[in-house]
Parts: sequence; structure tokens; C-alpha cells
Amino acid sequence: MELVVDRLSKQFQSKLAVDRVSLRLSPGVTGLLGPNGAGKTTLMRLICGVLRPTAGTVTFDGADVSAEDYRAILGYLPQDFGYYPDFTGLDFLLYMAALKGLDKAAARRKSLGLLDMVGLGDAAKKKVRTYSGGMRQRLGIAQALLNDPKLLVLDEPTAGLDPRERVRFRDLIAALGRDSVVLLSTHIVSDVEHIAGRVLIMKAGQIVHDGAWDAGEDLEKFYLAQFGGEEDDG
Repeated sequence: MELVVDRLSKQFQSKLAVDRVSLRLSPGVTGLLGPNGAGKTTLMRLICGVLRPTAGTVTFDGADVSAEDYRAILGYLPQDFGYYPDFTGLDFLLYMAALKGLDKAAARRKSLGLLDMVGLGDAAKKKVRTYSGGMRQRLGIAQALLNDPKLLVLDEPTAGLDPRERVRFRDLIAALGRDSVVLLSTHIVSDVEHIAGRVLIMKAGQIVHDGAWDAGEDLEKFYLAQFGGEEDDG
């Protein structure tokens, strides 16, 4: 099981947002950090097929990012995921499950289980517009897991969560990394420090650091030494 990113580039008019990035990711959690405008979100959108690359390829076990087989194994939580405010939480997951091709019985069973798992079981029949920001984020995490993805791409998954919720979801993401390829981008360096076995740092569209990370080391100190406290948000 392997995600292969080969010489991937994305040009937006005069800006080269992703510059010839090559990666091979195996099961486990890989953290992605970088200062504002580094290209992290663009890279994740390319990996998820939301954007088409200017050059290069993305494959998972040989399936191209544009193929149905690739989409079937992908779970994606964008930084600002779209939701339908007048849907209930359960209705939203059932709708997303239908888009992912789950049959009705499996979709309902999976949706209810995920709502319980993310702590929204009691709010399953409440409309999403009544949810707090943290509740909506938990709903986004649930939709990303509907199809038991082998490739899970998470852009700021703990944004809007309180400290207790963040710890809970760090544990969940770590568990998912045992059997899936998980790419996690966040501005919260401690989230990466606690659960990622490998850390990527982007700057100006390129990967400037790629290595295994020892949980006993101080990742935030290392990161700040590299970027002088530049804002990590892009």
C-alpha cells in the first residue's frame, strides 16, 4: 500500500504553488507543516484530485488520482468542508455515503456508528446549522471515514476542537494510521509531534524537510528554528 507523488507541480498564473514535489507514503501518519503560502493545501488538493496538476502524477497502488479505484479508497477532510445547514447530521452522512456508493443499509449503519464515535450520537437528528464549529468539524471527520479509506487526507482536522477533543482525535488519527496512509496538515505543531512518525515541511512549494520523527524530540522548537515563527497557515 503506497501513495506515490512524482514530480508534482501546480502553477497559478505567475505563482508556482507546488514545485516538483516527489513523495512515497506508506501506512502511518505523516505530518505536513509549513509557513503561510507554503503550498500545503494545494498539495493536498492535488493528492485528492480536487485540482489538476500542471505537471507530474499522483497514484495509489498504481491507480491514478483521476481513476474510480483511487477515489474509492480516498477519505478527505478539507480545511473548509461544505455542509448543508438544513440537513441533520445523520442526513448529511447518509447523503455523503450515497455519493461514495454505499448501499442504504450499510450507509445507515456506518453513519450511526461514526456519529457515536465522534461524539455526535445525541445530535444525529439535529440540523447542522445548530452545530458549534467543533461539532461541524467532528461531522467532517466522520464523513471522511465513511468508506473506510486506505488514504486519508486531513487538512486542519482539529481546528475548532477544544483541548480534550483534540487529544481524542489525535488518538483516533493515530489508530487509523495503523492500516491506512494518513496525511495530516495542521498549524498545531503539537498534534503532529504526538502522532506523526514522519514529518514533511514545505516552503515555497517545495519539501524542505522529510524525515522520521522521534516523539521525544521537540518538533515545535525545530520548526521555529527553521522558520522563525512564521505563521503556519497555507
